[in-house]
Amino acid sequence: MDKGLVHLYWGEGKGKTTAAFGLALRMLGSGGTVTVVQFLKDGQSSELDPLRRLGAKVYSGQPGTKFFSQMIPEERQEARARHNELLNLVLESPCDLLVLDEACAACRLDMVAEDLLRRAVLERPEGREVVLTGRDPAPWMREAADYSTEMCCRKHPYQQGITARKGVEY
Repeated sequence: MDKGLVHLYWGEGKGKTTAAFGLALRMLGSGGTVTVVQFLKDGQSSELDPLRRLGAKVYSGQPGTKFFSQMIPEERQEARARHNELLNLVLESPCDLLVLDEACAACRLDMVAEDLLRRAVLERPEGREVVLTGRDPAPWMREAADYSTEMCCRKHPYQQGITARKGVEY
C-alpha cells in the first residue's frame, strides 16, 4: 500500500491554497476522499462550496473571523480552541487527502497545538497524503515534506493598490 506523502506549499507568493485545492480536486476526481481544515480563515473562500458539493469535508473558521492581528486575546483563545477541536476531529476521521490550510501560520502564531499538528502529519495513517500551506513553515515541516514547493512573489496587483478579488484571490 502507498504510504502517503507530505506536500508543503509555502512562501510569500500567491497560489499555496490554490495548489492545495487543485490537488484536492484531483483526489476527488479519482474517487478519493478529502478533508480540509482551514486555520485562521473565515470559511468564505469561493472554492469551499464546490469542494463540499464534490464530497470533501471542509472545516474552517466562522464567518466574520478576524485577522489574527485584529483579534483580542480572548478571540485568539477561542480561535485556538476551535482549531484544536477541528484537528482532533479530523485525526479520528478517515480520508485519503488531508489539507491543512495555513497550518504554517497557525503553528507559528500558537493558534493550534503544535503536538496535534505534528501528529496529523508525522503519525498519519498508511496511505494518507497530507498538505501543509503557509508562508513560513516550521523546520520540522520542511524536514517532513516529500514535496516542497516555495511560492515566490515577483509581482502582485496589491502592490498597485488592487485589492483581493472574489473568484481570483478568494
